[in-house]
Amino acid sequence: MRFTSLIIELIRARPRLIVWLVVLFQAALWLILPLLLYRSPPGDLATVLAYGREYQVGTYLGPPLAFWLADIAFRAAGNHVFGVYLLAQLCGVVTFLTLYQLSRAIVGGQQAVLAVLLTMTVTAFGSPGVEFGPLVLARPLWALLLLHSWQLIGQGRRNAWFAWSIEAGLLLLTTPAAIGLLLLISGFALATPRGRRTLMSFDALFALLVIGVLVLPYLIWLIRADTLALPRWPDIAELSGRALHWGALLGGLALAISGIVLLTVLNSGWFGRKSEEAPIIYRPPVDRLARDYVYFFAIAPALAGSLIAGLFNLDRVAGGAGIALMMSGLAVIVASGDLIQLRRQRVLRAVWAAALVAPALLVTAATLLLPWTGSNEVATSLPATGIARFFGDSFERRTNQRLRAVTGDAQLATLISLDAGRPHLFLDTTPERTPWLTLAKFNETGGVVVWRASDTSGTPPADIAQRFPGLVPEVPRAFEWQVTGRQPVLRIGWAIVRPKAR
Repeated sequence: MRFTSLIIELIRARPRLIVWLVVLFQAALWLILPLLLYRSPPGDLATVLAYGREYQVGTYLGPPLAFWLADIAFRAAGNHVFGVYLLAQLCGVVTFLTLYQLSRAIVGGQQAVLAVLLTMTVTAFGSPGVEFGPLVLARPLWALLLLHSWQLIGQGRRNAWFAWSIEAGLLLLTTPAAIGLLLLISGFALATPRGRRTLMSFDALFALLVIGVLVLPYLIWLIRADTLALPRWPDIAELSGRALHWGALLGGLALAISGIVLLTVLNSGWFGRKSEEAPIIYRPPVDRLARDYVYFFAIAPALAGSLIAGLFNLDRVAGGAGIALMMSGLAVIVASGDLIQLRRQRVLRAVWAAALVAPALLVTAATLLLPWTGSNEVATSLPATGIARFFGDSFERRTNQRLRAVTGDAQLATLISLDAGRPHLFLDTTPERTPWLTLAKFNETGGVVVWRASDTSGTPPADIAQRFPGLVPEVPRAFEWQVTGRQPVLRIGWAIVRPKAR
């Protein structure tokens, strides 16, 4: 009798259980790790919270939904970043469970498990998933859109229109890339006979009405802010540099799916045992429309997103790598045929686990070892809670009022804005980016001005002294890093702008 591992039998008999186990494991890993290692929010999360605190309909950072949800989660957790970490992992769980539902509708439950397992190795779903923001929130919305788009186009389920319209509207309120993603869905529908029949129904008109109602406030803000103009097209002389940038973005996407490539190669006949000894995962035949649907949305978002980012010199792929590569695992499964042989199971399990855990190990190593290898600071090692509490308490003791606003060094001011009193963030160098506060209003209500001090005198930088004449600096405050290493202590210069009497 041929031996088959318990995991293979579970994939065949209980595919949904396997998906829940691996998805919850990854979510728990990236929920616990930042709580243990991070003393300040990673990436732009502090900025997301500072902007979410204002509940603006729109800002230069884009649509407002992710910022609002981040602030709600932060407040619900007692002004602790745990709530935002939990929200980010909930987005990840919904993304993979929805991807499983879509994969099951196309390749069946057993191979759908393999599609989810492959997709989880994409590095974009690792440590970047902790940094809740528009890119993270867009992932479950895009996954839901893909699922309900297939139900509409491929399965003819008209009852999916309402959910599709809600998800499309929320995606438009999440990321500027939503317009391009919806155009891709519309383009695929128009290119297929079944898609054209779907669009000709009256339900499509009602869906447009629902979307319009959802995005109307943000659309009004865009018109008033005069931000509907397209970015400047590059000159002819700039095209070669932009093409190189596009190539670099495509290379980054290819590197992100290296885990999928490695697992596929290891499972090929070149490295496996004899085919008759390998267990087989079966699926019913996939029809032509489903195959085209998977391939299109595995390739088009990556190509279009990287091309737009390269053309307009953006830092990352439009929509984010998580959206661009979401269908990559399912595309590999569809291309593998109706019968997938799992060769060298122990090697595959070890490589898959390593691909899942490697980003966590890299984050741990960076936090604990980088401070000893040089003078470069680790942003997540800044003692955010201690910094915010000190300046909030100092302002309240000096003025008998709670801290209302903070400005100066953008990174430090953003961390202080996470204090329990939630002071407003004011970017004095670019005041148009914080329209809820002006320099005159800041001087009236008072606040704290902070900067990085290079000595014990605490003399403010020239640009800050120029914007705030008569500023009286306090004795700089020194803070210890989480891992000191070779870094000097973090010394913060500060001064109080006292509120004017009313």
